[in-house]
Amino acid sequence: MSRDLSGEFRAWAGVARSLRIYRLDRAHAASLRRFLSPMVRPGDLAFDVGAHVGDRVAALRALGARVVAVEPQARLARVLRLLHGRDAGVEIVRAALGAAEGAAVLRVNRANPTVSTLSEGFVAGAAGAPGWEGQSWDAEETAPMTTLDALAARFGPPAFVKIDVEGHEAEVLAGLSAPPPLLSFEVVAAARAAGVAALERAQALGYGGFRLSLGESHAWETDWLDAAAMRDLVAGLPDAANSGDVYCRP
Repeated sequence: MSRDLSGEFRAWAGVARSLRIYRLDRAHAASLRRFLSPMVRPGDLAFDVGAHVGDRVAALRALGARVVAVEPQARLARVLRLLHGRDAGVEIVRAALGAAEGAAVLRVNRANPTVSTLSEGFVAGAAGAPGWEGQSWDAEETAPMTTLDALAARFGPPAFVKIDVEGHEAEVLAGLSAPPPLLSFEVVAAARAAGVAALERAQALGYGGFRLSLGESHAWETDWLDAAAMRDLVAGLPDAANSGDVYCRP
């Protein structure tokens, strides 16, 4: 019992850390809104896949978009309901996304829930990688799995899909057949191959222009590039960059 209580405390302390970083920092919120504002119009429908504690949800709502927030972790889904559950413009779906419907087992980092993942390759790649020292995926959690296509059938076709699922991005894109006008997916230096796989899947869906933003800079690292140039950037992402988001347009 003491171990269970200790684990619960560790998990909620991790959630509190995420809230402090992503929701209580007003500069972060304002910067994120400025960055997204040229890409999102009032009334647009956005899917936030890997919504975490909802900083993107809040920014998208402030810009007038409707949001489907998708989060597999039960604690984080509970936080999303507390923060956005009374907002008719937000739908909260506790699920993982993949190529087909079913169930998923999530590797949970209780101290740092933002890097919880469905990808064993991501966990293996992060082990010993620069900047990932001390990270521990010390719990597992089962969640229902659905697809982007199923969400589009339920809520309508999105104008923007953001995917941040720690090395599982290509699998999420495998469940998409009708690409939205704008898509973003995370790339991580500790799992470069997963980023390349996601890029290749996005190219197969018909995207031809790609642009990179690093970390939480909310700034562009590149102009629009073709797939070959972006592949070279993702494959060579320096350890110091840690992570970034690739934005895709047809």
